[in-house]
Amino acid sequence: MNFSFSRVATEINSGQIKQVKKWIYQYFEIDDDISISLSQLQCKEEDCPPIETVISVMTNPVQQYKIHKKITDIESNDIYLLAQDN
Repeated sequence: MNFSFSRVATEINSGQIKQVKKWIYQYFEIDDDISISLSQLQCKEEDCPPIETVISVMTNPVQQYKIHKKITDIESNDIYLLAQDN
């Protein structure tokens, strides 16, 4: 299987990233001293969402979650539902 992931360059301001991270800390009840990484990826394979955001919570082991949206399209409810599923 050949995956073709690449980072997507879009206009994302730091305020949008901070807001999404705030929701992650809130809904997953993560301590402020644990880092969170957001990566927006593009997939060109069939049956693959065109863009997804990968959330990495830097615990040991690292916890990863995916939302099939651009960072700029993520809403509070998306993070809330993700947290409820885990």
